[in-house]
Amino acid sequence: MSDKGIKQIPIVCPGHTRPLAELQYLSIPTENRILLLSACHDKMPMLRSGKSGDWIGSFQGHKGAVWSCQMDPTGNLVATASGDFSVRVWDGITGQSLVEMPHEHIVKSCGFSEDSKRLATGGKEGIFRVFDLPKLLIQKDEGEAKSPSIQFKLDAPITKVVWMDLQQILVGCTNGKIYLLNLEDSGSGGVISYSFDTRQTSEIRDLEVLFVHDKRLMTVAAGNKVWFWDLNSKHLLKEYMMPIHFREEGGVSLHPSGCKFIAGGSDLWVRVFDYETGEELECHKGHHGPIRCLRYSPDGTMYATGSEDGTIRLWMTNPEEIQ
Repeated sequence: MSDKGIKQIPIVCPGHTRPLAELQYLSIPTENRILLLSACHDKMPMLRSGKSGDWIGSFQGHKGAVWSCQMDPTGNLVATASGDFSVRVWDGITGQSLVEMPHEHIVKSCGFSEDSKRLATGGKEGIFRVFDLPKLLIQKDEGEAKSPSIQFKLDAPITKVVWMDLQQILVGCTNGKIYLLNLEDSGSGGVISYSFDTRQTSEIRDLEVLFVHDKRLMTVAAGNKVWFWDLNSKHLLKEYMMPIHFREEGGVSLHPSGCKFIAGGSDLWVRVFDYETGEELECHKGHHGPIRCLRYSPDGTMYATGSEDGTIRLWMTNPEEIQ
């Protein structure tokens, strides 16, 4: 196979020793910088400069593989979900573990609400939970504070939780479905207000929500396909068959402009596709293992890929502009 597009040499970010599991970018406009957070099976999430890849710090404390990592919108808090049956909230500046919430099985995903007041979790139990962060952080040593304010049992293990807005959250499961849960006036439970059906049974491997041209779009990877939904109308916009599969690893990310997307999974290549047509525009090799996760930076100038080989690589979106 030959590379499509301009061949480029990515920035290699070493440090992890096991397969990567999740990547998250965060823009801090007040500080004019972009951060990149990584979850890994080596039990130690890492924070880096999103532009240079330079290491900033690590979060030490988990006793099992870390499957998910998320910064809150301010960058002051970090949440991690682990195979040690726990979720931790950390100080995003000092790296100190602030509180640990025990679960009954492996936790695969976590996410902060837009106002940083709530944290959602989900995993192998198939139980979706929402924790009240102000209460949790103030009364962190009290058992009652570690109890979720909302808890809802789904009919399949959970792979992804992503907030749609302050009252609605998207939950991807191993049965190939994405549930939209309405948390408003839900008491201690939740209400499924909508179910996005991918018409297949492969687990939801990746789920991303992005505002593009005033539209809230959902990007999904599962099986050997990617989907794009308009979340306001619940209309399926695009569905593409991929030259790879996402059954064991991989993901998809939409460029902030909405004009193209990246995907990687069952082989060593990261591919760039045209959003409107699904045509493959670029194909780059650099990793020495299948791609586990990937994301565009908030400004769209670059994207990060994490692999089974234990490295993160940073790629330029338009390398021809710097040549």
